[in-house]
Amino acid sequence: MARVVAGARLHFGFQNLSLAHERLYGSLGVALDSPRVEVVADPAETVRCNHDDASAYARRAVELLGVSGADVTVERTLPRHVGLGSGTQLALAVLAAVARAHGRNPRVRERAPKLGRGGRSGVGVATFESGGFVLDSGHPTERFTADRPPRGEWSVPPVTASHEVPDDWRFVVVHPDAEPGRSGDDEDASMRSVVERADPSLADEIAAVVTRRVLPAVAEGDPETFGAALAEVGRLNGAWYADEQGGVYRPPVGELVAELSGTTAIAGAGQSSWGPAVYAVTTDERAPAAREAAHAALSAAGVGGEVVVAEPRNRGAEIDA
Repeated sequence: MARVVAGARLHFGFQNLSLAHERLYGSLGVALDSPRVEVVADPAETVRCNHDDASAYARRAVELLGVSGADVTVERTLPRHVGLGSGTQLALAVLAAVARAHGRNPRVRERAPKLGRGGRSGVGVATFESGGFVLDSGHPTERFTADRPPRGEWSVPPVTASHEVPDDWRFVVVHPDAEPGRSGDDEDASMRSVVERADPSLADEIAAVVTRRVLPAVAEGDPETFGAALAEVGRLNGAWYADEQGGVYRPPVGELVAELSGTTAIAGAGQSSWGPAVYAVTTDERAPAAREAAHAALSAAGVGGEVVVAEPRNRGAEIDA
């Protein structure tokens, strides 16, 4: 039997979405220790799985690995399409579990595209591999096509910079009761629309924030600068997405971010991926006050929801066999 445990990830945005620059995408993100996905696999002669989404990944994993089959059980999953990387973490966890059950090397970075993962952002794959804070390099802009390339006809963007996140940092994750974020064909269509009309000047502003504030802050362990800089990256990304999601943030994220940004317990707040998950940067010492602020933000916005305080995860997925 093989067991794989992987944490969620936050996606803070892209460095560039304009065709006017040499490299496209280039994402920033961080691994969380919770919530988690947990998958168990045993060798089998056919594919059996207790989870609809995981079943497709299990069948594909068996095909890619050239093995007979697997009995796959998903014991824990991440919330779907809320901005925590549920699809990629589940796909890679299934692949790794099936591979280890048969004594094989999963080679997740190489095989992720064949599972339909890692096309634009490399954060999910990189955090599965090693955790921490990740900045990837994106793709050469000349490879952009109006139509989504066939599955597997891309490579996962390489990691440009990675850092361990200080152990005393915390990430408040707010899950408002709202419609799931975009995924699949809807997400592809929205991204194409954004890229084809993106303002290139925003990429220049983001590059300055990333190189002068985000990277030095995580390297030096400065949560105040890190949080404020991520919030700025999120606002600038939101300007690209405004027409697609109804504003700089999708409703009701804007109200939550505004409320969270006004408390001293939080260094910065923003939307993870397409949302509706909202993140806020804080520390272990200030986490109780930050949690209260998050509940107050939900009340002020007039929406229900859940609040989780997560530790950073500075290691990759646990793969035991």
